[in-house]
Amino acid sequence: MGANLRTLVAGTLLGLALAAPALAVQPDEVLGDPVLESRARAISAELRCMVCQNQSIDDSDAPLAKDLRVIVRERLKAGDSDSQVLDFMVARYGEFVLLRPTFSWRNALLWATPLIVLLLGGIGALLALRRRRAAGPAPRLSAAEEARLKALLAEGDAAPPGKP
Repeated sequence: MGANLRTLVAGTLLGLALAAPALAVQPDEVLGDPVLESRARAISAELRCMVCQNQSIDDSDAPLAKDLRVIVRERLKAGDSDSQVLDFMVARYGEFVLLRPTFSWRNALLWATPLIVLLLGGIGALLALRRRRAAGPAPRLSAAEEARLKALLAEGDAAPPGKP
């Protein structure tokens, strides 16, 4: 029973270790001051790796991501605030470096496009429905048209399969 319990505990710990996120920060990058290091980690989690593009520089193993992590730590050691570090990175690499872009008037259309498309689609559907209602019911066939339709349908039923 004791061996089974030890195996279960070891397996659980191994599973938890494998489930933890793999961070790419190397030991030589870690700052000695835990407060500065936590700030660096928070900033790194907000910056996009320019190589991977869907990972933060905190998660990426790319050499450029390492360079960016080093720059973040250097700026923090120099006394920059978190916003100054982010502003520096945006000035250097553009707003694309942010994993969550900020809302500004320059990119307002980008943020509003889905809402505008939904609104225009709703207006178009409403106008089409009103037009359909205004047109009234479909006109009925005259007696001559109904007789001609019945004759064509009967003719089609009498024709052998495969021939019009």
